[in-house]
Formats: sequence, C-alpha cells, structure tokens
Amino acid sequence: MNTERIYKVLLGPHVSEKSAASAELSNQVVFKVLPSASKLEIKKAVEKLFKVDVLGVRTVNVKGKVKRNRFGLSKKSNWKKAYVSLAQGQDIDFAVAE
Repeated sequence: MNTERIYKVLLGPHVSEKSAASAELSNQVVFKVLPSASKLEIKKAVEKLFKVDVLGVRTVNVKGKVKRNRFGLSKKSNWKKAYVSLAQGQDIDFAVAE
C-alpha cells in the first residue's frame, strides 16, 4: 500500500454518543474515512499510524441528509465511517496533553 494513501484514508475521529458507548463497551474506535477506502486499507492505516493491533473493521456508508434553507432544499454529501475493533488492552487516545 502506498504510504501517501495511508495518510489520506483516515479523515479523523468521529465523536458522538454512539461512538463513545462503543469505545467503552467493545473497545472500538470510530473514524471518518474516504468513501473509496477499503477495509484492508483502513486496517493498515490504523495499525501504522497508531501502532495498535486491529482485530476487525466494519464500515458504514452514511447517507447525506436533505436540509431546508432559504434557497430551498439542499443535500449534505454522503460519507463513510469505520468502526475499528482493537485488541484487548490497547487504546487510541486522541486527547493531546501538553
């Protein structure tokens, strides 16, 4: 896998109530990823960037919502998120302490 592609696959962590609950209960981390990213690419990117062991990856294509504004209706873009299961005892900490 191309090293440039590794840095482009993960767009950032997805923080929500559901992702926080899955992190506590089943040791999963949720990422927003490129819509063209495969599960294998996501797994390799997380393992290389965060130096953790990944047990599995599940992906979800999230449909963009239709919103109403003063110009009429507009549609938010579709995006993809990945639920990454980590090995027992491993964790990814996104908070940077300085």
